[in-house]
Amino acid sequence: MRISASRRAELHSIVARRDLLKVGTVALSANLLPGLIRPSIAAAESLALAAARAKSVVFLWMGGGVTQLESFDPKPDAPQEVRGTLSAIPTKLPGVAFSEACPKLAEVADKLAVLRTFSHDSNDHLMSQVYTLSGRKVTPAQLFSEPNIGAIVQHLMGSRNGLPGYIAVPGITRPGPPPHNLFVGGWLGRENAPFCVGGQPDQPDFTVGEKSDNPHPLAEENLNPPEMRFPEDLPLGRLERRASLRDTLERGLASIDGALTERAADGQFQGALNLLMSPKVRQAFDLTDEPEPLREDYGRTKIGGRCLLARRLVEAGARFVMVDYGYDPDYGNLWDIHNVPEQKFPHVSEMAMRGYNVLGMDRAFAALIRDLDQRGLLDTTLVVYLTEFGRTPKINGYGGRDHWGMCGSIFFAGAGIKTGQVVGQSDAQAAFPVTRGYGPADVAATIYNVLGIDPDMRVMSQSGRPMPVLDHGDPIADILA
Repeated sequence: MRISASRRAELHSIVARRDLLKVGTVALSANLLPGLIRPSIAAAESLALAAARAKSVVFLWMGGGVTQLESFDPKPDAPQEVRGTLSAIPTKLPGVAFSEACPKLAEVADKLAVLRTFSHDSNDHLMSQVYTLSGRKVTPAQLFSEPNIGAIVQHLMGSRNGLPGYIAVPGITRPGPPPHNLFVGGWLGRENAPFCVGGQPDQPDFTVGEKSDNPHPLAEENLNPPEMRFPEDLPLGRLERRASLRDTLERGLASIDGALTERAADGQFQGALNLLMSPKVRQAFDLTDEPEPLREDYGRTKIGGRCLLARRLVEAGARFVMVDYGYDPDYGNLWDIHNVPEQKFPHVSEMAMRGYNVLGMDRAFAALIRDLDQRGLLDTTLVVYLTEFGRTPKINGYGGRDHWGMCGSIFFAGAGIKTGQVVGQSDAQAAFPVTRGYGPADVAATIYNVLGIDPDMRVMSQSGRPMPVLDHGDPIADILA
C-alpha cells in the first residue's frame, strides 16, 4: 500500500503541531515521538527499499575537525613542522601505519576500512558540519534547513523496539560561538530531529567559562535521558491512568487546527506513553549493569561512556545512533586545535596523546568495534567515524593545526563494508588526495546504500514538496563489500 502525498502531508502536519506532550508532571520530549508514530508510513516506504545489509548505524560524530596526521594518516618522513613529534606505529594491516595516538585501533585495523581521501572545498566549520551531517552542500542561509542523515533514516524506517529512529548521545554539543544546533530534521520537520539523551545543555556555548590547562580525562556522565526519570511520587500505574487526559488534549488540539486524524493522534500519544513505561527501553539507557572490565575497556571517559551506550542501544534495537563528541564544557572545542592562547592547548602532538583527545577516541572506538564483534552485532551494524574536515599539514606558530577541507581521514566498519584496507592515498604531507577524493555526499550515499535506501528516492517535505533523499554523491564502491 502506498500513502498519497496529501495523506502524508496531513500526517506531517499533525506531528508538527505536537512538539510537546505533558502527562501530569512528566514532560515528553517531542523528539521521543517521531519514530513511534510512523509504522504505517515506514511500512509503505519499505516497498521502495532495497535489501539492506545493515540493521543499525553507529555514527561516530567528532565535530570540530580531527587531525589526520595525528590519527590515521601519519607522515613519518615529512619535516617535523608537518609530522609533529609523534611516531607512526604498525597496524594489523601489513604496510599500514597509524599515529602512536591510535594504538588500540591499530590492533583492530583488519576490521576497518580507512578512507584517507575525505575531501571537499570548505574550511568553514558550520557549512562543513552541515554538509557532513546531511550529505548536502549548503550556504550560510541553509544551516538548519537540511535534514541530518539520521533524520532521513528515522523518517523512512521509523522506530524499532520502542526506541526512536534517530538517537544522539548526548546530542547537545554546539559549534560556535554563538552555539548552533545542527542536529536537525530540516525540511522533514522538528519531529525528525534526533532524540538527544542529554536534553538541553546547561552551558550551550562551550567556548566560554574557565578551562583547566590540563583537565582530567576521566569523567562520569549521566546519560539516562531526563525524560525517563520518573518523579518519585508518580508511579507507572498513575501515569497509565493519566492516559485519560488524551481526550482533553485532543479536544484542545482540534480547536486549534480543525479536523485531525484520530488514529494518528492516538498513535502519537500512546507511542510516547509506551516508551516511558517500557522497562526494556529504560534499561537500554542504563550503563550501571555493565561489568567493570568492559567499562574500563571503553575508558571511564566521556567518549568511552557514549560509545558504550551506543552499543547498548544498538543491542536493544536502535536504528541510527549518533555518538556526539567535540564541544565540551571541560575540554573546550577539543578537535579545533588552532592553539590560539585562549584555548590553553598544548602542542598538537601532546594534545593528541591526552586521554580525552585522540588517545581517548582511539580507546573508545576500538572497544566499540571489539564489543560489537564479540556480541555478533558487527555483521549487522554499520559503524562510521566522521569529522567535518582534516587539519592543515603544516603546524602553525602556536603549535596547532588549522581547518583543512581538502584532505582528512575517516573510517567505516561492520555491515556491508570491505574491511581490512585503506582506501585512497594522500600526498607526502597529507595535504591533498593523490587518488580520488570522496566528499560528504559520497559518505552519505554509502550509508544509505548499506541500509538499502535509494538516494534517488523522493520523500515529502513538510511543505508538501517531493525531495530526493540525496541530491548528489555516489556510494564509495571500494568501501562496499
